[in-house]
Amino acid sequence: MIAKLKNLGPGLLFAGAAIGVSHLVQSTRAGADFGMGLIWALLLVNLFKYPFFQFGPRYATATGESLLDGYKKLGKGILMAYFLLSLATIFTIQAGVTIVTAGLASSLFGDFLGIEAWTIVIIFICLMLLIIGKYKLLDRLMKIIILTLTISTLAAVSIALFNNENAVSLNQVLPNNALEISFLIAFMGWMPAPLDIAVWQSLWSIEKNKETKEYNTKSALFDFNVGYLGTIILGIGFVLLGTLVMFNSGETFSNSATVFSGQLIGIYTTNLGDWAYVIIGIAAFTTMFSTTLTTLDASPRAMEKTTQLLFKKASKFNYAFWITLLSIGTICIFLFLASEMGLLIQIATILSFITAPFYAIINYKLISSKHTPKAWRPSKYIHVLSTLGIVFLIGFSIWYLTTI
Repeated sequence: MIAKLKNLGPGLLFAGAAIGVSHLVQSTRAGADFGMGLIWALLLVNLFKYPFFQFGPRYATATGESLLDGYKKLGKGILMAYFLLSLATIFTIQAGVTIVTAGLASSLFGDFLGIEAWTIVIIFICLMLLIIGKYKLLDRLMKIIILTLTISTLAAVSIALFNNENAVSLNQVLPNNALEISFLIAFMGWMPAPLDIAVWQSLWSIEKNKETKEYNTKSALFDFNVGYLGTIILGIGFVLLGTLVMFNSGETFSNSATVFSGQLIGIYTTNLGDWAYVIIGIAAFTTMFSTTLTTLDASPRAMEKTTQLLFKKASKFNYAFWITLLSIGTICIFLFLASEMGLLIQIATILSFITAPFYAIINYKLISSKHTPKAWRPSKYIHVLSTLGIVFLIGFSIWYLTTI
């Protein structure tokens, strides 16, 4: 067991990337607007997305290559589709998570810097950590961040439950108007994360294997399951927090990152007491900082590999190129499109959901194909769950597209 815990890495990086906007923003809003009524959606989407995320580390450690290599084997058109979809969303996603992080930094550490300056500072800090420390530092740092995040979030939930005097209803709700349905799709689109993060997981697994040869397929699946279970528990925790401190309170969240951050921490401290400020602040900031850091590493890593496979120009379109471009693009989006950030994030989350069937199908096809060693192809149970998952994701995408 100690050896297994020592080998934890990519699974925690997955958790760090996943536990961000989907948890702090979307899950808290779900609790504020619906109480515990959308727990069914959280559990279902986590269940049905599970195999397609798991195929990332499974394929990488079983074959020694990333999902992107596998996509190319399935057809260059699939790899090109991944490249175009990623190019359409990486800047908006990075800007969205970074701005929420900057808003929290402004609320916690003081507004002596404007939100623009905080955004640039956070991007610069993450950039330096990744360029200087590379994967090894990211792996070690994320263990500390996830531990801090888990303890602070569970502490906040426990305190909120202790102070709560009203019964918490577990009645489930099915949204029935266009606005509520749009929120539901956005909620599930990034819960626990967009499906293309399976690609990131496969790349991190390869990096981890370079660091320690003990990181085989069995330990990779254990690592992933630990991270995945953590995202589910913390997702429920944030829904519960939103329910306990905001449901039926008449409060609504602002789309402004700075205002939202102040509201979030202010509402918790008002309901739980001033002493809760530090706990909530740490939970919120570590949630978003971990996402900002991991996405800033993973997107360039994936784009480098994709362009290398497509165009064979690794020297030009390398990790340094993409991480620099992503950093500059993120800052530009914020400076010129900050007022549209709520809309941009909604578009990105909805795009993540309606493209989920594409990633689910190609990941399932790859892991079940001759390109995966027979010993590590899915079991009958995973085959059934994958089929149900694809039907679920297609069904909800059609439902959304026919009701908007």
